[in-house]
Amino acid sequence: MVVDKNTTFSSALEQFVILAKTAKGAACTELVKQALESSGVYVFGELMDSPNVLELANTHAPYFNTLNLFAYGTYKDYASNQKQFIELTAAQKKKLQHLTIVTLATKSKCIPYTTLLQELEIKNVRDLEDLIIEAIYADIIHGKLDQKNSQLEVDYAIGRDIRPEDINIIVNCLQDWCSACEKVLSCVETQICRANCEKNTATLRQMEIEQEIVNIKKTLKTQLQERSDGTDEVMLVDSREASATGDKGKKGQKVSKGKHSSKFWLKS
Repeated sequence: MVVDKNTTFSSALEQFVILAKTAKGAACTELVKQALESSGVYVFGELMDSPNVLELANTHAPYFNTLNLFAYGTYKDYASNQKQFIELTAAQKKKLQHLTIVTLATKSKCIPYTTLLQELEIKNVRDLEDLIIEAIYADIIHGKLDQKNSQLEVDYAIGRDIRPEDINIIVNCLQDWCSACEKVLSCVETQICRANCEKNTATLRQMEIEQEIVNIKKTLKTQLQERSDGTDEVMLVDSREASATGDKGKKGQKVSKGKHSSKFWLKS
């Protein structure tokens, strides 16, 4: 059974969404911090849509900005302008790094170590590989470490939250994909029609050949029959001639005997 990981993560977020309906001000900021640190929460769209959370943009901007960062941003965004965000704990930093790997995986299925080291601001490969292994065990990504070529090969990555302004891009991408599918389908249908025509032609040709074979067999049979009849007639004539020749020979022998007999009687 295949389980949708995004559905699982949304379920983990649900408790925070329910609590956000009543939490305001400082209580809401604390709720945001817990959600950012929770190991099972990697999507934040529903929490950001909560009215009490939206109010944080005016009353507690760093918390709202940090939640926005975890929803859409990367670790490099955090490192380049930390003043806009709250100070992250070690667990929160690691989660943001995991989410950054997910973002990179959407752009390329083979991510060089050099890119990962730069984007995650990690100093050595050993720490990088440990981080990647943790992400794999957390079911955030599926893949393997290619140490020979110094790259991460990604087979699967969870989906992140989508910015409202990115919806049109996604729609255009899906439309292009649909157009490409229609072209492929049209090409397949053309090939099917061509194959059917060739099949029908081959079938007709086979039927013609089989009919020709039948006709040839009939002709050969007729010829053999005619030859057989002709041979029988020749044999009959030959037998008649042989019989007639035999009768003449017998008569000749009788006549010859009669002459010798008369000569014998004359001498006596």
